[in-house]
Amino acid sequence: MDIKSDWNRIRKHFSKSFKSSLHVAIASVDTDNNPTVTPIGTVFLNKDQTGFYFEKFPVKLSESINKNICLLAVNSSKWFWIKALFTVKFNAYPAIKLYGKLGEKRKATEIEIRALKRRMRTTRKLKGHHYLWGKMENIREIHFTKAEKVNIGKMTREM
Repeated sequence: MDIKSDWNRIRKHFSKSFKSSLHVAIASVDTDNNPTVTPIGTVFLNKDQTGFYFEKFPVKLSESINKNICLLAVNSSKWFWIKALFTVKFNAYPAIKLYGKLGEKRKATEIEIRALKRRMRTTRKLKGHHYLWGKMENIREIHFTKAEKVNIGKMTREM
């Protein structure tokens, strides 16, 4: 999978994955050289092999040894999986990994805050909404270097 030529397909996959599971997983290595992974619902991919996430809760990610990270987005839609299990093949990648490096922490722009509000609008009247997504002010930039599809044998062979 080529990160530049497949970038639009990767972005669509991440969007579908977020809709079905409300998060992506980000893995890194902590200061004690232990692997660590955390779910984050505020990851956004830009148009140029970069992205960002709102850094309110996952502050330990930025403490990783060398800033290298891996994102995993799984399309968890039941119908997507049922169809694949019935036909013994996937019509799109079930999961994609993105490798990259954490960049600078900075204040979110108005455009980035609007993107977050748009994504979270369906929960805005729920009690936990303000706790989880209120006062999201800072983002952490991500620069992606490699993309990898997750293979599931025969079911992804034709992809």
